[in-house]
Amino acid sequence: MREPDFDVDGWCLDDGEEYHRTASATFWIPTREAREALQPGDLAKLIFCISVDDPDKPVAVERMWVLVRGLTEGGYLGILDNDPYALAKNDEFWSGIELPFGPNHIINISERDEKTIRLAAQEPKRRWPRA
Repeated sequence: MREPDFDVDGWCLDDGEEYHRTASATFWIPTREAREALQPGDLAKLIFCISVDDPDKPVAVERMWVLVRGLTEGGYLGILDNDPYALAKNDEFWSGIELPFGPNHIINISERDEKTIRLAAQEPKRRWPRA
């Protein structure tokens, strides 16, 4: 399964581990073990780079929560649980879309509860391409 690509999808994920390496004293992330142990219903906060129609600042960076739906080879498949501030509502990149991500993208974790486990089992508004 391919990762989001800025040129193809209009957005991509930043590497949270890289942020932490660059500024470990001020940019905390959960342990690698915690980031590799998520289960359906857990929430992961990721850093998104989003293409926007602004010639002065063509890339918006937003931190948003993603609800883990399941495991993939080397990562997770989740559902975006936030609406990006930088974009008007749309069908391509909005709350409820499915997306893949890896432990290296995770900058924070919120543990699952009964409600998030139920939400993780629901069908996404738009599935991520499998090919």
